[in-house]
Amino acid sequence: MSRLLPSLAIATAGALALTACGGSSTASDPKSTHITVTLASSGDCVYSTTSAPAGPITFDVSNTGATGLSEFEVMSGERIIGERENVVPGLPGGTFTLTLDGGSYTLYCPGANTEQTTLTVTGTAAAKSTGTTADLLAQGASEYQAYVQTQVDGMVTAVGRLHAAVESGNLAAAQRAYAEARPFYEKIESDVEGFLLPGTAAGDNKGNLDYLIDMRASNLDPAVGWTGFHAVERDLFQAKKITKQTVTYATDLDTNVQKLAAVAKTLTFKPEDLANGAAGLLEEVQTGKVSGEEEAFSHIDLVDLAANVEGAQQAFEALKPGLAKINPTLSAQIDQRFGRVVALLDGLRSKTAVG
Repeated sequence: MSRLLPSLAIATAGALALTACGGSSTASDPKSTHITVTLASSGDCVYSTTSAPAGPITFDVSNTGATGLSEFEVMSGERIIGERENVVPGLPGGTFTLTLDGGSYTLYCPGANTEQTTLTVTGTAAAKSTGTTADLLAQGASEYQAYVQTQVDGMVTAVGRLHAAVESGNLAAAQRAYAEARPFYEKIESDVEGFLLPGTAAGDNKGNLDYLIDMRASNLDPAVGWTGFHAVERDLFQAKKITKQTVTYATDLDTNVQKLAAVAKTLTFKPEDLANGAAGLLEEVQTGKVSGEEEAFSHIDLVDLAANVEGAQQAFEALKPGLAKINPTLSAQIDQRFGRVVALLDGLRSKTAVG
C-alpha cells in the first residue's frame, strides 16, 4: 500500500487538476417504494426486497441487535449515492430516499456476513451523461455538495453520541463512539479546513474550527490550549479514564461540530475544489496517516486512512463523467488504482470493536 498510495495521489492530482482548466437523496416521499433494511443479530443485512420500479425509493434502516454492524450504503458503481451510518441497537435507525433510474445498484453493509447485495431497479434506463465537459463537471460538484452535507449531518449525530457516552462515564461506550465519529470528519476534512468563526482574524486558532475540532498534540497552540477529538482520545485511550476535564473536552467538541455544521450549510463547490480536496486527502494519507501520527492514543489510523480514501474517491466519482471527456485514459487509470487501494483496505478490516 505504501508504494501504491503515492502513485494514486500523483495520478489523481494530475487528472483532477485538469478540471480547473477546463442522484442525491431527497425528502421521504409517501409515493415512493419502501425497502426495509434490517441489521440483524445474525450478522446479516436483511432486505424486504432487492428489486423495485424506477422512481423514488425509500430505505428504512434499523438495527435489531447487530453489535458488529452500524452502516448501510447504496452505491452506483463505486459511488456512494445514499447512506445511513451509526445505526446501533436500541436507538432509532433512519430513512433516506433516492430517485433511481433503471439498472443495477449495490446495497452495501460493511462487516455483514454478505456485505454486498444487488438491487435491481426496473423501468426506463438512466440516460447516458450528456452535455459539455463544463456542464458535467458542474453537475458533479453539485452532487458532491450533497455528499458533504450527509457527512456533516452524520458527524453531528455521532459526536453527540460520543458526548453522551463521555458524560455517562462509560469508558467502553465512549471508546466505541469515538471510533464511530472519526470517519465523518476524515472524509471531508479537506472541504472544511480553515473555517473561521465570525469575527476571527486569519491565523487566530481560537476561532479556527478545524483547529478546535481536530488539533493534535504536535500542532498545539499554547494560546488556545487543547480541546477537540484528540484531547478526548488521549483521555479515553491513554489515561483510560473519564474525568471532569474529559467531559469539558467532549462538550466543547460537540459545540464546535454544531458550529461547523451551521457553516457547512453555506458551502458551494466548484470542480476545482473537488480536485484540490481529493488530492489533499490522498496526500494526507501518504504523509500522515501511514505514519500513525493522527491517532497517537487510539491507534485507529486505518479507520482515518480509509475515510480519507473514500472522501477522495467520492470527489473523483462526482467528476468522473467530465474527467472521462478530458482524458479517458488517465481517468480509467485512477479508477483502477482506487480499486486496488480499496481492495487492500478491505483485506485489513476487522469486525472487532475498538476498546
